[in-house]
Amino acid sequence: MTDDVVDVAVVGAGAAGLTSAIVAAETLAQDGTPGRVLLLDGAKQIEAKILVSGGGRCNVTHEVITPKDFFGNRNIIRNILAAFSVERTIAWFTSLGVDLKREPTGKLFPVTDDARTVLTALLSRARHTGAIIRPGHRVTEIATSRAGFLVRHSHGTTQASRVMLATGGQSLPRTGSDGFGYRLACGLGHRVTPTVPALVPLVLDHSMFHATLSGLSHDVELTSVADGREVDRRTGSLLWTHFGISGPVVMDASRFWTLATNRGAQVDLYGNFVPSRTAEELKEWFVAQAAEHPRRSLTRTLSMLVSDRFAESLCLHCSCDPQELTAQVVRRDRERLLSTLMRFRFPIERDRGWNFAEVTTGGVPLEEINYRTMESKLVSGLYLIGEMLDCDGRIGGFNFQWAWATGWLAGQSAARSLLAAKLPPYSA
Repeated sequence: MTDDVVDVAVVGAGAAGLTSAIVAAETLAQDGTPGRVLLLDGAKQIEAKILVSGGGRCNVTHEVITPKDFFGNRNIIRNILAAFSVERTIAWFTSLGVDLKREPTGKLFPVTDDARTVLTALLSRARHTGAIIRPGHRVTEIATSRAGFLVRHSHGTTQASRVMLATGGQSLPRTGSDGFGYRLACGLGHRVTPTVPALVPLVLDHSMFHATLSGLSHDVELTSVADGREVDRRTGSLLWTHFGISGPVVMDASRFWTLATNRGAQVDLYGNFVPSRTAEELKEWFVAQAAEHPRRSLTRTLSMLVSDRFAESLCLHCSCDPQELTAQVVRRDRERLLSTLMRFRFPIERDRGWNFAEVTTGGVPLEEINYRTMESKLVSGLYLIGEMLDCDGRIGGFNFQWAWATGWLAGQSAARSLLAAKLPPYSA
């Protein structure tokens, strides 16, 4: 026995789910035959992930977005991003009553600097379109039927002509995205590639000096090496914390560490704190400093390149006296210091796990969906969007852009397929 009969059931009322529901309902209404759109979400609070994103400000998107900002099948990613560009995203949010502002980094935030502005606007528009939102309705199974789908949840069963899977990945499970959506997808015949935390801080061995530098940030070039092969190199801001390292460059590099570790590879992460200089240039600079300022302490000399706190910690880490006169530093110690400054090995113990990861690497392969519609190639009428898919972007609003784009495509496509089939809207 079914409790609901609807046109579109959206499983997961996150960024992608809310977008798909709004667009589906509006597209159906434009034809003069409004359909019934239902959002089911297992969490008691709708889209807590939006509220905690961007430090509570919600980094809606980025001013420039290309397929190179994402990992996955970039040919497919390119087509999806082209269907709903940054310009269209900005215009769409303006229509929702959310004006965005650009920051020097290129990130776009609501002018209110409040993530609740974004969430409230999405929920208001969803309700205005007539979409029904039901929090606390955890979906336990989705089965195909002659009429479409039977969606079983904690409060009964819903029959739907179209289903959107928008449950998110495994990041921040306290917000409701605990990975169960992957089991739903597998139950419908889809594959799921191995999933690991991404955009996640890294924990260093307790013997490291990171705790003394907690709160300090500086630019660094990070190089990830797996089984002796360089797999990533990037430059950005690193933040020392009480547990290890974080900051944009670490968050972006973390996926390479978690992926390689997951497959059993030996992974090393190196930091170059003076990426603008070659090894020979750095050596010449140090020798010149020793000649010009022989009585300057080692820490004061190095602090011309890095912060005082880090310079002192680096000296101690290399078993050198921070107060030793620069001119008295022996060649062996100098070489060890400069080598460490350019290729500092971070003793990573582990990542901070799903509770602190901002996104999931892995998921349903993009090759299993039609990139023009987000519809499953395996199950007609099933759409997979957002973090469910094997696509993750770098930090800076790119993953939200993926959510808006996939949600918009799926919502419009599902509604158009209903209209094309000339299916009359169900009545309650």
